Amino acid sequence: MTKKTYITTPIYYVNSVPHLGHAYTTIACDILSRHLRQKGVDVRFLTGTDEHGANIEKSAAAKGVSPKEWTDEVSAKYKALWKTLNISYDAFIRTTDPAHEHVVQAIFEKLLKSGDIYLGSYSGKYCVSCEQYYDESEMLEGGICPVHKKPLTEVHEETYFFKLSRYEKPLLTYYQEHPDFLSPKYRANEIINFVKGGLRDLSVTRTKVKWGVPVKSNPAHTIYVWFDALINYISAAGAGMFLCEGDKAEHEEKLALIKAENFDQLWPADLHMVGKEIFRFHTVIWPAVLMALGMPLPKKVFAHGWWTVEGEKMSKTLGNVIDPAELGAKYGVDPVRAFLFREVPFGQDGDFSMTSFKNRYNADLANNIGNLLSRTLNMVSKQQPQLPQVIDVDVEVVEKIAATEAAIDRAYEELAFDKVLEHIYAYSADLNKKIADTKPWELAKTDPEGALKILLEVIACQRKTAEWITPFMPTIGAEMSKRLAAGPIEKYAPLFPRIADK
Repeated sequence: MTKKTYITTPIYYVNSVPHLGHAYTTIACDILSRHLRQKGVDVRFLTGTDEHGANIEKSAAAKGVSPKEWTDEVSAKYKALWKTLNISYDAFIRTTDPAHEHVVQAIFEKLLKSGDIYLGSYSGKYCVSCEQYYDESEMLEGGICPVHKKPLTEVHEETYFFKLSRYEKPLLTYYQEHPDFLSPKYRANEIINFVKGGLRDLSVTRTKVKWGVPVKSNPAHTIYVWFDALINYISAAGAGMFLCEGDKAEHEEKLALIKAENFDQLWPADLHMVGKEIFRFHTVIWPAVLMALGMPLPKKVFAHGWWTVEGEKMSKTLGNVIDPAELGAKYGVDPVRAFLFREVPFGQDGDFSMTSFKNRYNADLANNIGNLLSRTLNMVSKQQPQLPQVIDVDVEVVEKIAATEAAIDRAYEELAFDKVLEHIYAYSADLNKKIADTKPWELAKTDPEGALKILLEVIACQRKTAEWITPFMPTIGAEMSKRLAAGPIEKYAPLFPRIADK
């Protein structure tokens, strides 16, 4: 059975509404998925929402609604935003889906039987916002959470532990034997050094959090939100093998809930795309759980950077949280998608500024791709009324297309989305230069056939440009292809109306 290429975003925590950071990860997976589909690859692209835990209880209580009402409302906002941003996901999982909860419970019981999970008690410093315990070496001076910069709470409770310490050496061996697993490579040492520093067993249940998946054999405990959330990658892939223990009628009923393709077609995942703040969860805890289950590990976990806005961290207090839907409504969704991946090398931190956005929009899109399209179609229309299906081009034009496409493919393999766009924009700039150097509008006076040949070659090249930009700008790519298709040449509005400086 042919393996599909399985690409995932993290599942987004529904304690608040989606913002630019969530959109960034999801658009990245969408771009890659669209590119691979263009290449004939069978892709399964998963996204979804993480819906359990104390923070959900807190957010719902603040709004005077039940946790389920709150999660339904916020999860729907993610789906709505992904529709607005033209995200071509194949599956959307919610951790409140019964199929997922059944798989989580079955995995917990399996690890309990194998001794990888055991009952104990915990005393330690806990961050309610992170829903995570911190040891002395991780917290800031004065018992402060390193992420939220708030005082940690002293917590004492009975808890089940996952034997994370058991997997210290197996993890280090795996990192060494699979150098692409920790990506980008400059983030690898952070994880390797953390594991080398010694792994402590992980508390994986809570007794004070009611909004969670109950432990089947001890319902006084709910399963730690991170343990529950990470399992989404296999529950969404149809990990029904864990449901086949116990009462036959019960497990058949649960198996019927799983509608994904054959598990072996999807797992192991080819790529988990995550933000750098959750890299450790995905490269330490998650692979250790999979090792405990005897399952293969994902091929790659890639952690990208954070976005600031005009040099400041995004914050509701500062009022600088970027709503990608609002930005898209004003300037077009496709230009926003393209800007996010041209401005900074993917993986590194980036800063969003309207000045940069407008400059990139005008230079890369309006002056380069859009202007070339309008000029060439306008000049061809003066010599003939329609475009041919097949256009003869010189061999060097064919070679240039092939070389550019090869460079684009290599950049995709490295997840260097900025380089992909750099190649596309440079190619378009070369076409603009060709028009400027050959001056077909003047050549048409003495050699109309020669002028037409130049213009049609540029049209053929722009057809490739339209294809290449489609993963980043699917609506614009389709519109470009429509304008450049064989048939009568029509008058169109500018593809990218320039943004005027105020």
